[in-house]
Amino acid sequence: MRTELFDYELPPHLIAQTPVPRGESRLLVLHRREERIEHRKFTDLPDYLAQGDVLVINDTRVSARRIQAQRENGKPAEILLLRPLAETEWEALVHPGLKPGRKLTLIGPQNAQVEAMVVDITPEGGRRIALPNREWRDRIASWGEIPLPPYIHQSVEDEERYQTVYGYRPGSAAAPTAGLHFTEALLETLTHKGVKQVALTLHISVDTFRPVREENVEEHKMHGEQVMLSEAAAQTINQATGRIVAVGTTCVRALETAAQLARPGQGEGVGHERVAPFQGETRLFITPGHTFRAVDALITNFHLPKSTLLMLVSAFAGRELVLRAYREAVEKEYRFYSFGDAMLIL
Repeated sequence: MRTELFDYELPPHLIAQTPVPRGESRLLVLHRREERIEHRKFTDLPDYLAQGDVLVINDTRVSARRIQAQRENGKPAEILLLRPLAETEWEALVHPGLKPGRKLTLIGPQNAQVEAMVVDITPEGGRRIALPNREWRDRIASWGEIPLPPYIHQSVEDEERYQTVYGYRPGSAAAPTAGLHFTEALLETLTHKGVKQVALTLHISVDTFRPVREENVEEHKMHGEQVMLSEAAAQTINQATGRIVAVGTTCVRALETAAQLARPGQGEGVGHERVAPFQGETRLFITPGHTFRAVDALITNFHLPKSTLLMLVSAFAGRELVLRAYREAVEKEYRFYSFGDAMLIL
């Protein structure tokens, strides 16, 4: 399958640079069977969900930090902290890439400084950097700025706007952006309507921003991400009397990974085991042709051309229908990407 099949034209001014107030985004509703499109507001979401549906959210929280640094030769560098390792180390991206044994001086608030050393290169091309002790490892977790995607060229005034209202498990390099639209009031409205909510955790890798560069989709190597789906959450999903509605592509990947581990059930009714509890890494790459076992509906944002996220959405709704919806979204000047508008696929 050619990667260019998932390309589309997007005028740069439609890439959202700042968020609108939570809950005030537009909502494109895509009906797969009827191949029909509606244009609504995100606050209209309850109109499309019913009692017995289960809304699956990703409770991860962005913990990555972008920190300025100085190399041994005095030239600047930049560190993107991803996750703590061992007692004194972080997994990080370092720009420019430095070889093991090289030292860096990390620069924090009020010109606080600490020396770090690159000790290893990770399989994904990142770096393991070591701090003097655990106290320093923990201290630098609050330095710097929260990292925004490279297509956003403005800083966000309130860092909490790049977090979901329900995210509390630190570990992500990026926000699960479909969840940024939800307010506590909207979630409460859905609860009163009888829509259950269940959380899983998928810590998003920085690779989520990267387009597929191979000419053929099958040659792309998917990045690994840590997932946790509890036994209680799996039970709620398996006992659902309505649809399983995934909030974001992260939830889709987590659920479909857990579905691969489920025991074959009898029929497709209540109690059928769609998913099994799961904790570990997923490298599931969902492309057209995938058989969805755990997801019935999807809330998502508009994604980059040639990205694994657009391929996943195309697998769920059909490539031609998705690209048609994207063209209509461009014509009607929807806002795209992380701080942009939303799509509900039914």
